[in-house]
Amino acid sequence: MNIGLTMSPANRIYAGFGIYSFGLGNIFPRLPDIQASMGIEEGALGLGLIGTPVGTLAALTFAAPILERIGYRAALLTTIPLMSLGYALAVHAPGPLIFFLLLIPVGLMVGTIEVALNVEADRTEHLIGRRIMNRAHSFWSFGFFGAGLFGSGLAQLGLSPQVHLALVVPICLLGAALIFGNYEPAPHRAESKGETLPLVARPSAAILILVVVTLGAMLMEGASMDWSAIYMRDVYSAGPFWSGFAVALFALTQATSRFFADRFVDRYSPSRVARFLLSVLTAGILLVFFSHTPALSLLGFALLGIGSSAIFPLAISAAAQRTDRPSAINVAALAQISFVIFLLGPPLLGFVAEHWGIRWAFGLGLPLVLVAFAMAGALGRKQAYSRDRPDRT
Repeated sequence: MNIGLTMSPANRIYAGFGIYSFGLGNIFPRLPDIQASMGIEEGALGLGLIGTPVGTLAALTFAAPILERIGYRAALLTTIPLMSLGYALAVHAPGPLIFFLLLIPVGLMVGTIEVALNVEADRTEHLIGRRIMNRAHSFWSFGFFGAGLFGSGLAQLGLSPQVHLALVVPICLLGAALIFGNYEPAPHRAESKGETLPLVARPSAAILILVVVTLGAMLMEGASMDWSAIYMRDVYSAGPFWSGFAVALFALTQATSRFFADRFVDRYSPSRVARFLLSVLTAGILLVFFSHTPALSLLGFALLGIGSSAIFPLAISAAAQRTDRPSAINVAALAQISFVIFLLGPPLLGFVAEHWGIRWAFGLGLPLVLVAFAMAGALGRKQAYSRDRPDRT
């Protein structure tokens, strides 16, 4: 029986990003409990967490032709619940090696969902004639915020990660059915039909500069997701709720900033917006690194959410607007390299946290952010869109 809800194309994309990130985000408030149950240090936990990036990178490389064969509706109806089921199984792992292996199929689902939802968001933009990408990603952050609150609340109540993640599975199953049960995928862009991308797009010198601009923001986003709860536990002996609340607060400020980002990009130049965000990101890093009170550290995580919110979308826009090569190749080159850093960097910071202290997992991002600030002019100094264009949001 079809139980799908009737929604506009844009609202369906927003809801899809929300339920996806809710299923993805529930494990992060429970990482302190998972680490304690395994009896391991941060370095070993980081190695276990790399299982998700391994699967994700494989899916980002190979998922597109598979999705075209099986269809986006069927893929989203199945991969979102399977991702949550994978997490529910992974938290039963007795040690980091089994944890790593169980997270690889989770990563395959994550990468497939990323491709499907982002392609659908792009095609929906073309279909309805206005931009929705930043707002769609804001709903990803709102979903992650909800996962942080839900997870930290259940942790405070004393529910084990195993029970908690098992409860997420039916929520994701029902959510995916309601959102995508009667879903009709958006039509292909006419100019993209028949276009074939290489598995690995070679970056040009200009694209490498854009990669540098994104590195600090993406590393700090990943670090905040992976390590903020453990930071609050290790530095302040915070309880389960306040440890998980750090994850939720980061996601909330990131979501709010992404929700309103387009209007500022329209009004000001991309490079000016980026430099403002990178300044906020710098302030957040300094607070997290030097703070000696929980309130200031939480403020630091809030600033990290704001500062990391729109740097990558701005870089994607700059890559797409270049005329030296087809825009799809430039975007693919930027995304593939940046996602390697985003997915692999934060788990590897576990070794930094283990040997230097958890604050350094964030402090190491400062040099990258300062370099990005110096090179932000590569994003463009003119308004991205004329103010009288009809597709302005």
